[in-house]
This record gives sequence, structure tokens and C-alpha cells, in this order.
Amino acid sequence: MAKGEGAEQYSATTLLQSKPGSQDAMKLSDERDRRKGLSVCSKLCYAIGGAPYQITGSALGFFLQIYLLDVVQLDPYVASIILFVGRAWDAVTDPTVGFLVSRTPWTRWGRMMPWIVLSTPLAVLCYVLIWYVPPFQQGTAAWYLVFCCLFQSLQTCFHVPYSALTMFISSEQRERDSATAYRMTVEVLGTVLGTAIQGQIVGGAGPPCIPRDLDAEGGVNSTLPELQPAANSSHASLDDTKRAYLIASGVICAVYVLCALILVLGVKERKDSRPLKAGQSMSFCQGLRLVLGHTPYARLVMGFLFTSLAFTMLEGNLALFCTYSLGLRNDFQNVLLLIMVSATLTIPFWQWFLTRFGKKTAVYVGISWAVPFMVLLACMNRSLVVAYVAASGSGASVAAAFFLPW
Repeated sequence: MAKGEGAEQYSATTLLQSKPGSQDAMKLSDERDRRKGLSVCSKLCYAIGGAPYQITGSALGFFLQIYLLDVVQLDPYVASIILFVGRAWDAVTDPTVGFLVSRTPWTRWGRMMPWIVLSTPLAVLCYVLIWYVPPFQQGTAAWYLVFCCLFQSLQTCFHVPYSALTMFISSEQRERDSATAYRMTVEVLGTVLGTAIQGQIVGGAGPPCIPRDLDAEGGVNSTLPELQPAANSSHASLDDTKRAYLIASGVICAVYVLCALILVLGVKERKDSRPLKAGQSMSFCQGLRLVLGHTPYARLVMGFLFTSLAFTMLEGNLALFCTYSLGLRNDFQNVLLLIMVSATLTIPFWQWFLTRFGKKTAVYVGISWAVPFMVLLACMNRSLVVAYVAASGSGASVAAAFFLPW
């Protein structure tokens, strides 16, 4: 993909006129852009565009599994299939969308912005439908499987062009690095925001009381007058929880749209004014072989893959573990939020640590930091204080997983 170079937009009449000074004017424009650089406002607008991916990702990662089991009441095997296929589908769409984006022609709005604008309303709709319980029983699993895959595809259509947009906001490497630092800060804050919105709204509705659990406790010999009030309370509580998940999804979608608007209105995508040289373009397979043939990058990607896999497994099962194994049903959302807040606050520490002891040492220490705290959490006996201590400590390792690969 060609690097972005600052260039002014010309009308069709100007392009048709072959003025001798046109090339000089373009060079002067490029020099002005280099001297001016990106403003702090532009960097912030660009960084805010990375928040939707992290907000929805943290909400889905922490809460989708317990939602499918407790609220939708799917079979655990079916729920695991939905989660696995959703993740696997995301791995397929990433390179596919990247290939399509690289072949997209330049438009008056740019090359990346049309993808971001067109995918946003559809992604928002699919996200709401993920947290909606359909009124029918047959085909419920297919409902969530379809909309999870659709949302992952539309989210990829947003995030892949957004990531590539870094090369088109400035021609200076220093400015792009600075914009990336802003972006990583906002993305980490986005994970905190997603966990806070989803957890506090859903936690405020109270835990769902599942009717089948009441039947199991009451037994077949329970009298109807004793069972009827409990059943009514159960349905009321479950309806409140469904409503809370929908409200949380609506709030997150509003933030999603707001961030997309700030990105589109606040960032100018610059077109490369230099034509590609002969022999510069290559096929998708050639590019893939070239990237994977670079051994240090391949090792970094593999390390990041397994780190992300471990974090994903922890993310998906921690809410269930806190709810059912530790008995912290009313406080699990606070445990999750504490992990993400701790991750945000410890990023400056890891920045200092890697400059003092080196990047590889920081990776080894940072990734393994969570092990004793996870062991402590697994061995504890329903102690909320110990859960908060383990969450605070493991959050530092989450910060290392976020920050150090970049």
C-alpha cells in the first residue's frame, strides 16, 4: 500500500490545464505540510476512531458468553460453537478486507473513509441484534451465529481501513508515530469504557434468576401457590436483565457512531501525489510471502498470537468463574472493571520499564506477571478483597499485552 503524501485537491479544470508551475506548486504544498505537521486536534480525532473497536470488543469478550448461557439460555456446547466461529470468522475477514481495501480506487472522500462511513450504521445494527433475544425458540443459535459473524465482518470493514489510515494522514514518520501513540492511549481507555458501560448497566439490573434453577430447587412435588410467585419473580428479573443488555448496547452504539463522526469530520485523508514505479506492485500471495519471510516479524506475530489467545480465554471465562465458582455474582462487573483500570494506569510503568531494562525483558516480565495473581484467584475461597487484589495485579499484565507488541 502506498504511503500517504500531503497533496492539495485540484478541480478538473485545474488538472486539464498544463501549467508549468503545477509541479512546483505541489512540491511547495508538500513542504508546507511537512513543516506544519499534524495538529493535536487531528491526532485526537484520529485516535478517537480507534475506540469503537475496543469498546465493542471488551463488551463482547467479557459478557457475551455469560449472556448466551444465563439470559438466552443456550446449551453450553452451542454457545461455545458461536464464540469459536465468531473468532475464526474474524481471522478470515481481516486479510480479505485488507486485500479489498488495497484495491479500492481513490474517491473524492479518500480511499479509507468510504469503508468507515458505509460500515458504521450496519455494524451498529448488527451489534444491537446480538444483544436482542428473539421471540422464537427454534433457530436462536443460528440468529446469534449469523449476527456475530456479520458484526465481525462489518467491524473489520471499519478497523482495517482505520489502521491503514495511519499511512494517509501524514507523510512524516514522526507524525505517524505520534498519532499512533495517541491512538493506543485512546484504545486502552476504550476497553475501560466498554467494560464500564456494559458491566455497570447490566450489574445494576441485578442477576437473572433462571426459571429452570427454581424448578430444580423446588422439585416436582412443590405446590403451585409456592412456585407461582417465584416463577413470576424469575421472569421479571430475567426481563430486566434482557432490557439492561439492550440499554447497554444502545449506549455503546451511540458512542460508536459519535467516535466515527469525529474521525470522519476531524481527519483529512491525504492522497499520494507520486505515481507507483514500474515493478512496485505485487500480488497478495507475493506480499504474504514477503511479510512471513521476515523472521523477527513472524516471531513477534506468533508471540502476540498466543498472548492474545490466552487473554481471550481469560476474558471469555472470567465472568463465569467469578459468578459461579467464586460466588461473586453481584460484584463480578467491578472485578472486570478493576482489571481494565489497572491496565490503563500501569502503561506508564511499562514504558519506563522497557526504557530501563529493554523491550524483551519487559515482555518476559510483563506477560508472566499475571501468573501468580491468576493462581491466587483460582485458589481463593469466595473473598471479594482477594479478588480485587488479584484483579489489580493481573491488570498490569494486561497492560503489557496491550502496549509492548507495538
